[in-house]
Amino acid sequence: MTKTIPLTPRVKPKKSKRYFALDVLRGLTVALMILVNTPGSWSHIYAPFKHAAWHGFTPTDWVFPSFLFVIGNAMSFSLRKYESVSEAAFLKKVFKRAALIFLIGLFLNAFPFVYREDGDLVFKNLVNLRIMGVLQRISLCYLFGSLIIHYLKLKKSVIFGGLILLSYWGILWFFGDSPNPYSLEHNAALKFDGAIFRDANLYKGFGIPFDPEGLLSTLPAIVNVIAGYVTGVFIQKSGNNMKTVVKLSVFGVLLLVVGQVWGMLLPINKPIWTSSYVLFSTGWTLLVLSALILIIEIFGFKKWTGFFEAFGRNPLFVFVMSGLVVMLMNIIYVNGRALKPWLYENFYLSWLSNYNASLLFAISYMLLMWLLGYWLHKRKIYIKV
Repeated sequence: MTKTIPLTPRVKPKKSKRYFALDVLRGLTVALMILVNTPGSWSHIYAPFKHAAWHGFTPTDWVFPSFLFVIGNAMSFSLRKYESVSEAAFLKKVFKRAALIFLIGLFLNAFPFVYREDGDLVFKNLVNLRIMGVLQRISLCYLFGSLIIHYLKLKKSVIFGGLILLSYWGILWFFGDSPNPYSLEHNAALKFDGAIFRDANLYKGFGIPFDPEGLLSTLPAIVNVIAGYVTGVFIQKSGNNMKTVVKLSVFGVLLLVVGQVWGMLLPINKPIWTSSYVLFSTGWTLLVLSALILIIEIFGFKKWTGFFEAFGRNPLFVFVMSGLVVMLMNIIYVNGRALKPWLYENFYLSWLSNYNASLLFAISYMLLMWLLGYWLHKRKIYIKV
């Protein structure tokens, strides 16, 4: 018997055909998000598993926008059930779900509410809590993506998405500081978030208070969700066939080319989520998805996909747990050392080189989260927000 644990009341959806390649893509992105977020050492990461320092694009820079794309894919199925309910019920569901995801993100930023200082546990000052983050961006993109798609429908959503990208380019250009409005110190996203948040509430990983998941740069990220929705509708209408694979591949290559050309004027950049980055990352997602449809749906090679199903069935819960567990490992001490570095040094670095040890730790941790997802899936427990 399937056990679904809802965090909010659920409206029973109409049964609809699901596409296995889309589910695998969702599981793949969750697995990669966990992999790149938990290296054994942040000082020793192989290049493909690192974000570009500023401008540029690596495989790791593809992961987050592809997850937003997958959210849009899911909307192409889930939003149909709201066509038969009242406007109030739709708005209540969407706003409540977005609020829950945002609050979970804040909880992750605060957890475990203490830190180690000279070996002692000290309570965090929650006044200085980082406000934005990955889940907060997912929340806002889900909220505004849902509203745009629900009210504007398919064609107008595509047009509106294009206007968002062009408008964001204009904002970066006109409100950024010369001579380089796309630099870390002079971009409009930095200025906007600085006007909204205190420095203490912003991410510090770039050496200055700047949040790569800030408010302004969330605007173009909504288009990744819209692109996922449009793709989901297209696949449902055209089916799993070679014609679909070819069309997705052609559109993927086209977006890569347009993204690269646009990148000559507006650099491809994840931290400020430039419009060229949206197109370029979506192009790669379409190519990956077309390959998955070809391999899974057309050629029928499905045995290898079971691994990703465990991630894809409880994506949000597994991702949240991956953050909670690793943070606990940093405050639990063993022989005077935090558990994570103690495990890393004694079980990985003791017999492997720095980079290989760091990578194997990340793979091991990802497999640990897979075991959690697999356990839930085998018991048919699906935790929904």
